[in-house]
Amino acid sequence: MEIRDILNREEYKFIETDEHLGQHVILLGLAGSYCYGTNVENSDIDIRGITLNRKSDLIGLTQYEQYVDDATDTVIYAFNKIITLLLSCNPNTIELLGLNPGHYLYLTDIGRKLLENKAMFLSKRAVNSFGGYADAQLRRLQNALARDSYPQSERERHIFNSVKNAMYEFNCQFEKYKGSHVEIFIDKSENPDFDTEIFVNADLRRYPLRDYAGMWNTMTNVVKNYDKVGKRNKKKDDLHLNKHAMHLLRLFMMALDILEKGEIHTYREEEHELLMDIRLGKFQKKDGGFDESFYDLVSEYEKRLRYAAENTNLPDEPDVRRVQEFVMRVNERVVRDEI
Repeated sequence: MEIRDILNREEYKFIETDEHLGQHVILLGLAGSYCYGTNVENSDIDIRGITLNRKSDLIGLTQYEQYVDDATDTVIYAFNKIITLLLSCNPNTIELLGLNPGHYLYLTDIGRKLLENKAMFLSKRAVNSFGGYADAQLRRLQNALARDSYPQSERERHIFNSVKNAMYEFNCQFEKYKGSHVEIFIDKSENPDFDTEIFVNADLRRYPLRDYAGMWNTMTNVVKNYDKVGKRNKKKDDLHLNKHAMHLLRLFMMALDILEKGEIHTYREEEHELLMDIRLGKFQKKDGGFDESFYDLVSEYEKRLRYAAENTNLPDEPDVRRVQEFVMRVNERVVRDEI
């Protein structure tokens, strides 16, 4: 059976039968290695999609955000939720708008309209969203390889850089609340186990509790993740590290397409050989580390990203008015039972 026929399998029947999916689904496509063109023989098939919010979600009392089926590695986002993620240029969702045509497994007229208008989501936010993901990927990679040999102050700097990027969306929110300000910085620590430490200055005025909780959960999770990735099982982790290294460069490549060309290209045809060389371990040394040529590549892509960020023609923010008009047209059809 070809991948295009995968939805005919019994394990995907939930797409037809679940009350939130079925006729409400507007787009289904491949995700993961297959949509990047970096799949290997034992790669899983992941599916991502979009389903419309139901009438009761829009003008009634029900709420719905996404459907997750772990057995088939399928995630289907509710329409309103994915629009929010796309506006932030979230890498895990924006890639759904740039698949190869053959990697879309199901499309309705609304799904096609969304793809035709994908440029309205693109903005300089991609610098921090993709850059933040890439930065976190690099820091995790470095920590997983050499965590125990890092000086504490250098490790703290890595954590700081990841937290700083994760804070981007929250900093955008702060502008809405006058008098609110959050600053993170590194300074000498009074903790006897630390040389330096990350500190926070926070001055919040009438700030929503849920946003506040989300901000601190994000910071906390970044710190926790750094502690987790250091606990390596080398037999299991070499393949994962190569995969992380490959995705690090892939994130840079996608970000450059967005910033330099205003285009979303999820399938990496031109760089396929390079990405597969990384995934298959050709840049990994016998001691488990990575060859200097890999870090040279990372450095070059970082420089290109900085230059692209400074010279892109993209607007600072996405075209929110155009997006809102599109969303209202779609949701109005739902409310009028026209779909």
